[in-house]
Amino acid sequence: MREPARLQAAIEILDAVIAGAATGGAAADTIVQRYFAQRRYAGSKDRAAVRELAYAAIRFCADRPASGRAAMLGLAKARRPELLHLFDGSPHAPAGIGTDEPHVSAGLVPGWLEPAMKARFGAHMEPEVRALVERAPLDLRVNPMQATVADVAEALGAEPIAGLPMGLRLEMPIPLEQHPLFLAGAFEIQDAGSQMVAQLAAAAPGETVVDLCAGAGGKTLALAAAMQGDGRLIATDTDRARLQAMPARLQRAGVADLVETRLLDPRKEASQLADIAGTVDLVLVDAPCSGTGTWRRNPELRWRLTPQRLERLLGVQARLIDLGASLLRPGGRLVYAVCSVLECEGSVQAKAAASRLALTPRATAALSPGSDGCDGFFIAKFERSR
Repeated sequence: MREPARLQAAIEILDAVIAGAATGGAAADTIVQRYFAQRRYAGSKDRAAVRELAYAAIRFCADRPASGRAAMLGLAKARRPELLHLFDGSPHAPAGIGTDEPHVSAGLVPGWLEPAMKARFGAHMEPEVRALVERAPLDLRVNPMQATVADVAEALGAEPIAGLPMGLRLEMPIPLEQHPLFLAGAFEIQDAGSQMVAQLAAAAPGETVVDLCAGAGGKTLALAAAMQGDGRLIATDTDRARLQAMPARLQRAGVADLVETRLLDPRKEASQLADIAGTVDLVLVDAPCSGTGTWRRNPELRWRLTPQRLERLLGVQARLIDLGASLLRPGGRLVYAVCSVLECEGSVQAKAAASRLALTPRATAALSPGSDGCDGFFIAKFERSR
């Protein structure tokens, strides 16, 4: 592909991402994959160049732009002037730039979220939010049941992550899904913040543990490793597609015999978990959230979040905390986690839960890329006293 054609391809991808963000459609990564699946003529260098252009424009725009062209023009005029001459109207290229043609200005935070970000970060808001939209490194969690940290680090050229005994980091992401060590279950791709959630949970051998919002099982695998294959681990979710992705991962990691999966019906979770109510040692509530802590991996999430959606998420989070607490035995622990940097989903939600449910707070952590070098998270650990 010629450079103007690459630019036009990036604009077309941006239009699809913008439409997806407006309607709750596919994520940017999925859109990119689908785009090139229909264009087999594009080589690996073409795909990499187009993806880089599209994501540069996504990171450039805080609010959802009117069009991919407006986003790309804004990026070109503000930061990438070498792109301007590619708007030349040649075959498969973007049309020439019109006089006073509208374009997007640079931004970090959607306007309506600025007060919340200022409340969270104060005078450090700009560098913290800038770190939120910069490209993330690739973090790994070594599976101690299948490999040693030293062996994986040497094989991949990865560096240890301070404070995480099983954590490794690759500053430059590389394809790993077909690596022999990955296929052998020696490691999983998992951000350091997610690893800290499991570390704070401190699941132990012999315990009964519930991962209430397990999804595809990233944190389930970390809990299973901590349990060393001994105990009962129940992974639940209401999303069939995500839960169906888990068995292969469990098998690869060598913990399939430990983990029981349950597909729950929304709003009927309590009755479907009644058999374990009041008996569980540890419940992890990795709740649905705004995803503001993962902007560096999914920068188009800034375009998807609305005040109305955030309000709905707050209600879901409170309901799931209540459900998780109902499963605990006296003295049992509940860990609430959200990949968010918003206080309404973090400290405010945790304080309300402690008061509402008579839970005793034991530990909290508020993480961010700027301060902690990982995705943004809020984590709270509680103990049920009665």
